[in-house]
Amino acid sequence: MFNCLIWMFILFCSSIADENSVRDADIFPSSPEIERGSTLKLFCVLGKRYRPHRNASHIIWKLNHELIAQENYYIVNETVSSITIHNFTYSKAHVRCFTKYLGKEQLLVHTEVKSGFPPDTPGNISCIYYFDTELTCTWTSGRETNLTTNYTLYRKIMTEGRVTFPNTVSSCQSKTESCSFYYPDTPYSSSFCFQVKAENVLGEALSDCVPIPLEKIEKFEPPEILSVKKITGIKQLLTVTWKMPEKVIPSQGSICQVQYRNLYSNSSEFVTVLLDSAEKTGSWNLTGLWDSTEYSVAVRCSSDVSIFWSEWSRGKTASTEEKAPSEKVDLWRVIESSHSAGNRSVHLIWKTLNSFPLSGRILGYKIQYFPENNAALKMTNTTTDKKITLLLNEEAYIVSITAYNTAGNSPEAILRIPSTDEKSSQIIETVRTFTTNEEVVVEWIASEPEVTEYVVEWYEELETDPSRRSWQYVSSSTNWKTNKKNFKPFICYNISVYPLHGNKVAAPYSIQTYVQEKKPSEGPVADTGIPGKNEVTIKWKEISKDKRNGFISNYTIFYKPEDGEELNETVNSDVLQYRLKSLLANTQYTVYIMASNEAGGTSGEPKTFKTLKFNKEDVIFIALPIGLGMLFLLGLWTTCILKKHALKKVCWPDIPNPAKSIAVEWPLDASMKKSFLKGVTSEAKKIAFEDISVLEHCFPEESQEGSVLMNCENHVSECTDMNTKGMVNGGKKVLYNEENEVAKCFSPSIPYIITDQDIRSQMHSALIPTEEIQAIEMLEDDLYDSQQTSIKNEENVTEEALKLEDFSEKALFNPYLKNSVKTREFLISENKPKHSKNKTKSQSTVLPPFQQNVAGQSYVTLDMFGLATAH
Repeated sequence: MFNCLIWMFILFCSSIADENSVRDADIFPSSPEIERGSTLKLFCVLGKRYRPHRNASHIIWKLNHELIAQENYYIVNETVSSITIHNFTYSKAHVRCFTKYLGKEQLLVHTEVKSGFPPDTPGNISCIYYFDTELTCTWTSGRETNLTTNYTLYRKIMTEGRVTFPNTVSSCQSKTESCSFYYPDTPYSSSFCFQVKAENVLGEALSDCVPIPLEKIEKFEPPEILSVKKITGIKQLLTVTWKMPEKVIPSQGSICQVQYRNLYSNSSEFVTVLLDSAEKTGSWNLTGLWDSTEYSVAVRCSSDVSIFWSEWSRGKTASTEEKAPSEKVDLWRVIESSHSAGNRSVHLIWKTLNSFPLSGRILGYKIQYFPENNAALKMTNTTTDKKITLLLNEEAYIVSITAYNTAGNSPEAILRIPSTDEKSSQIIETVRTFTTNEEVVVEWIASEPEVTEYVVEWYEELETDPSRRSWQYVSSSTNWKTNKKNFKPFICYNISVYPLHGNKVAAPYSIQTYVQEKKPSEGPVADTGIPGKNEVTIKWKEISKDKRNGFISNYTIFYKPEDGEELNETVNSDVLQYRLKSLLANTQYTVYIMASNEAGGTSGEPKTFKTLKFNKEDVIFIALPIGLGMLFLLGLWTTCILKKHALKKVCWPDIPNPAKSIAVEWPLDASMKKSFLKGVTSEAKKIAFEDISVLEHCFPEESQEGSVLMNCENHVSECTDMNTKGMVNGGKKVLYNEENEVAKCFSPSIPYIITDQDIRSQMHSALIPTEEIQAIEMLEDDLYDSQQTSIKNEENVTEEALKLEDFSEKALFNPYLKNSVKTREFLISENKPKHSKNKTKSQSTVLPPFQQNVAGQSYVTLDMFGLATAH
């Protein structure tokens, strides 16, 4: 039932398979294996389902997807086609059978073809026998067949050189070149021979039966070391004891080999020990060893007739007897500066003993120190480390160190620690260092040839732990070499050379070096600060020492204006700021700095800055005139505030109000007319007018002829004081009182005559009385005579005029009104008829009443007047 289900499943899968898959066809032989280079012949049988539409003539062949030529085809009958391939050399190939019908190819069936060789005769048969455990034989198969080959190992019994029993005692099969018999099928016999047969589809081969006695191929299991130990009181000796394996062929002697080596060496030594069959353990004394040295020991054994050694036993280690160390320690010191209390820290460092072989295992170190001038104050410390720190005062000290073990102490290593105020001479003149492919070389020159011992000290520049410093003593030479591996690349090292005078250490000479450089790990960061108009100072900090990777040789400042060409400036390594000049004003720049050493350069991050539009000088040149101008204006304003009354009198004087003047009889004021005429008549001969001023119209936009101003000019003609003074006028002396005279000088009865052509044309009937005109003419004549007399008598009245100085300053002519006077004449109406001169003057037009604060009015005012005597 189960088989039926399997067949049904296969039929179902075939029904849903691709239509190009095999349908009712066969190929034979199937999966053939042939000898390489022979002829391959295959047959393809067409099934019933392809007939009658297709036959053998529609069959084509392909080898690894390549069409085989038609001449290799052979039609056996309507349903069978064969193919013949000569000299088939493929190790593996696929041959496919197709039908080609109506231009379409359909796979019918395919097979895999292998080619190879028949087996060669096996040879070199060898076996290893583990008593009562295993018997394994190996052989060589010869040429590779490339086909499945089976091997059979036969074990036979021989007598007198031939096989006595034709039947095999035992056999085993294998597909490889070895085969094993296992217990209990491992009987011991010295008469076995071994034979191997190899076979595949192309044939078989059988080797000869090789006789192999089992005792000669016996191999022991590794022995077990029981102990490796030293004997107390006996130096340079170790005793080794081991146990023999149990499964060995009885009644046969054994041979063992002891291997030993010290842990400081890579080579081993061997000792052979013979044992009889009765001995179950072995023992041997190893002599001539190094003192206080640890050794590793292993043992292997074999039958005295076998050709095989057992494997080495597991090794064991032991140390020989110790003795006191024979060499002194390699001692050095690092002295720190004094503390505030006068004490100082002295770091003592030393290396392990470099003697070989070593005298023994070091248990510790003993340090003794005392002041150089007082050995009684010796102090002792012990430590298992290779360093110690002593706190010493300012005195010189002697320090010694010994290494010790159970057998004793090493010789002392002694150093002198100088006092704090001790000054040593400089013996080393110069030191230089260089590197080769594999070494670092230090050379120096000493000023004192008798110094024959030096100490070369080196350590990383950033190393702060004194115990991590390295040093080496150099004798009878002024150069030192060491392997490059003792130095790290791209790290700065301090190297110092110390001369030695016995136990005294002179002043060192120190330099710095790199054994290998590379470009810095980072570049400097630029600080632009505050830019100017045409310059900027670029500052930067040194690169940290751990990122320099070499000696910085220079710095290069690269700067570039926006949309401009990049420029650069190079400075020495000790320069940390640089001023860039001749920059463009009000321009943005990008700047970065590159630090360079012998291996290359590394740039820092770029920074941007913008130059100023104006620098300090420009601001000063601009601000100074403005400031001075403001100060001037402020001073002027302050002066105006303080002198406003005086300035007001000069620039804006008080202008007399013509409405209050009685120089003209206003039509509406009859009383003023009478007073005016009376005053003029009575005082006509006592008042002298210097001049009559005519003012032009104040407003140029109006077309006027001007105004006539009759005014006494600012001229005072010898006024008198409180006492009666005399003034000469035409040979007559007139006395006046000062108060009356001053009152007359400023009397409101002084006449004003205001005329205007436009107003005159509107007022034809208003005339000034004849008496007024006559009075004015008389005043004018008297004034002229008075002026002439005043000029002639000027020298006589100088003294009296000085007494009136204060009054004259008050009565001076107002410059505002004086400048407004353009002409000094009377304007006569053009419409007046021609009459006598006196009559013409008497017919002057009387103006309309004066209107206060009316623009465009012209008037004549008396600027100043003086007192004069009558003729």
